Formats: sequence, structure tokens, C-alpha cells
Amino acid sequence: MKRQVNSRMCFVCGLENPIGLRLVFEEDEERVWTEFTPRQEHQGWPGVLHGGLVCTLLDEVMARAFFFDQEERWMVTARMEVRYFEPVPLEQPLTLVGGITRMGDRMIEAWGEIRLSDGSLAAKSKGLYLKAPSEMVETLKEEAKYWRIEPS
Repeated sequence: MKRQVNSRMCFVCGLENPIGLRLVFEEDEERVWTEFTPRQEHQGWPGVLHGGLVCTLLDEVMARAFFFDQEERWMVTARMEVRYFEPVPLEQPLTLVGGITRMGDRMIEAWGEIRLSDGSLAAKSKGLYLKAPSEMVETLKEEAKYWRIEPS
């Protein structure tokens, strides 16, 4: 098990984002995961995590799946499919897990899931990620100089 890097301003993992979630991700050879407890300010319907945040969390955990070996893979989300199985409650710990289905030079297919504290599946996703445009890669590389691993 190994901890992944965090960025500065990403909404999900940015350590300096004042309104961000500041999630810290762990990985092994097959998958990546984190835990998150949604609060009242994250709600859609009363008592339920907003569906757009469910998508955001799934996109992040899938994208994190190809950070696993520290090799530079600058990718962007091209397509994402989400299936919701039950409402995601607030104030209860969630486990986010993601992995790679298929990896090529120019594209990666990944999966993600959100599990409730009892282990039941609340939502799952499939995503397609394509190589980022070269002008975007330069900006990402510059920002990556500030990424760091948050101590345990």
C-alpha cells in the first residue's frame, strides 16, 4: 500500500483549495481507494449526496487509477458512464475504489465505485480517458512541481 500525491487546487485532492474535499488516495498494484464522509454542504436532496458530486468522486478515483506507477500519463476524461444503485447518504463514511480495465498509449479505460459503510454498492462508473493536448500537458507538468504526498 502506497500513498499518492496531492495537488494544490484540485477540488477533490487539492490541499490548498479552501472549498475542496482534500481527499488523500492510497494504492496497491491493482487499485486505488480513499474514504470520504459527505457533510450537509454536499447535499442535493435532503440527507443525500448531490449526484454531481458522486460523478466528481468517481471521475477522480478512476483517473487516480493510472497514477499507480509514477509514470507520466497526462489524460483527460473523454467519456464517463455512471450507474446509481441507491441514494448516497450524508454523514456516513464512503469508500471510493477505482482501477484500470484497459490501457493503451493514447487511451485508458477505467472503473470506479462508491461503497457505503455496510459495503453495499451505491454507484459505479466506467470511464474513457484520452491523452491530453500537448499545450495542456505543459501546464500540468509545471503545476505537478508543487504536488506532494501528504504525511499519514
